[in-house]
Amino acid sequence: MKVGDELPVLEIPVTRTLIVAGAVASRDYQDVHHDAVLAREKGSPDIFMNILTTNGLVGRYITDHFGPAARLRSVRIRLGAPNYPGDTMTLTGTVKAVEGDVAEVRVVGANGIGHHVTGTVRVAVPGLVGSAEHHALPGARS
Repeated sequence: MKVGDELPVLEIPVTRTLIVAGAVASRDYQDVHHDAVLAREKGSPDIFMNILTTNGLVGRYITDHFGPAARLRSVRIRLGAPNYPGDTMTLTGTVKAVEGDVAEVRVVGANGIGHHVTGTVRVAVPGLVGSAEHHALPGARS
């Protein structure tokens, strides 16, 4: 694992079921995540995914790549274009830094209207060894 490595692309179909199930599982009962009529009344063309579901999908993307021993140290994301039913969110990632057994990965999740999520994930992976070209992680102690 070295700086510049790209993670494989993960395409996630954004279904109505995924949006509603994610909202319910995270106890987010805002009507814009499950009621299309009320979402439209509030100016949205349809229901849309909540940030907690997005956060979980970003975490899944990282741990699917780094394996079952991987431990998320931090997930810092920002939402952009909403994820509406019928679209696909395509997650991509690039390793930005490696120090010891911790990698910092820049993640982007795009859909048909733009970037749904952008952010940075720090993940600890036992046995991960950074290359000699590693860059120190922000906040790391020397």
